[in-house]
Amino acid sequence: MYSQTWKYMAMAVVVLLQLTTAESSLSLADRITMLPGQPLVWFQQFSGYVTVDDKKQKSLFYYFVEAEVDPVSKPLVLWLNGGPGCSSLGVGAFSENGPFRPNGLVLVRNDYSWNKEANMLYLETPVGVGFSYATDSSSYEGINDEVTARDNLVFLQRWLLKFPQYSHRDFFITGESYAGHYIPQLAKLMIEFNQKEKLFNLKGVALGNPVLEFATDFNSRAEFFWSHGLISDSTYKLFTSACNYSRYVSEYYRSSLSPVCSKVYGLVTRETSRFVDNYDVTLDVCIPSVLSQSKFISPPQVGGQRIDVCIDDETANYLNRQDVQSAFHARLVGVRRWEVCNDILDYEPLDVEIPTISLVGYLIKSGIRVLVYSGDQDSVIPLTGSRTLVHGLANQLGLNSTVPYRVWFGGQQVGGWTQVYGNILSFATIRGASHEAPFSQPERSLVLFKSFLQGMPLPEMF
Repeated sequence: MYSQTWKYMAMAVVVLLQLTTAESSLSLADRITMLPGQPLVWFQQFSGYVTVDDKKQKSLFYYFVEAEVDPVSKPLVLWLNGGPGCSSLGVGAFSENGPFRPNGLVLVRNDYSWNKEANMLYLETPVGVGFSYATDSSSYEGINDEVTARDNLVFLQRWLLKFPQYSHRDFFITGESYAGHYIPQLAKLMIEFNQKEKLFNLKGVALGNPVLEFATDFNSRAEFFWSHGLISDSTYKLFTSACNYSRYVSEYYRSSLSPVCSKVYGLVTRETSRFVDNYDVTLDVCIPSVLSQSKFISPPQVGGQRIDVCIDDETANYLNRQDVQSAFHARLVGVRRWEVCNDILDYEPLDVEIPTISLVGYLIKSGIRVLVYSGDQDSVIPLTGSRTLVHGLANQLGLNSTVPYRVWFGGQQVGGWTQVYGNILSFATIRGASHEAPFSQPERSLVLFKSFLQGMPLPEMF
């Protein structure tokens, strides 16, 4: 009897192995043997291309890192950086929450990598960003939020054909900055797709320092500058009355910059100084991994060119090595170098004015958990605007506060502040963090990420 039982168990194992091999066969060509200079790790890595438009040969590049321990039981998390036009590989994976960071000619481990808690998928989107490309150069023209969301949906559908074992796995989307547009729009399409064919098991989205509502987010910059001593009382008054920041950006991208806005923003630029990093006003400017997130949410300053004080950025140097690109199964098409933020694509700048906070409300009504978090030293999308928008959305949806505004802890120190509404909508700050919170506060960001995945309030005590 026992021998018969063991016989059936052995047969089951063989069948399971065959299924696993069949499931992963499409992804085998994308498996990374080892990245140059990489320390020894036990988790698997994959990277390569998914074609999202067969006719125009639009191919999006991804980097996928399995969870360090027990990837079968861990959720799948998609990470998107913003811009539009900035790389989730170069910024997200290699500067923020991926398993490695470049250090000269080698890679060093990130002790606070998010693949400690999840299987992490980094996508270079839209087409033209990083290693993503199209053989038809016209594909780089007329790119907007709608095109990007549609391409991202097709990417996920086809990526799951390569990795079918992740179909129906608990799925989360995270990202920052202009991903405040990318993520809600993609999530909406996923929900609509599921109404026809159940494929995605979307559980939640986390939005870091996100652009959600143009005027509220942008105009909170004036108070942040003033309260941190970056501008004078008189300039603050002009920046909130004569020409606020949303008006300046709107005029700039319509090529109709008024004299008053030019004057006001010239004062702001002069007083804040080009030697202060707006993405973290407390950091010195020449930190190689503090990478510009956007050409649209921070258009060129009046009266001078933006200076690249980190010309020898180690991430760009690493990803432009031939051996590295070969290991990644990556190629450069139509460009000579891999860039952190690519100018090859012609993205519709006025899409930034389209509010996505209503889409966040749609996600909540659909049962999707939402976390909005803010690095509290970011002046580009300051925490005050995000907090105002989250509180207003909670009131609109009739969500009562289930966790009152309080501190949370990362280790033995205060990690930030948080408030939860209806156990489905959360706001949190990360103390001492920049626009790229996982870069500047990796340990606290990992605590926040773990709590988000578990659906638990942030730690109240250390």
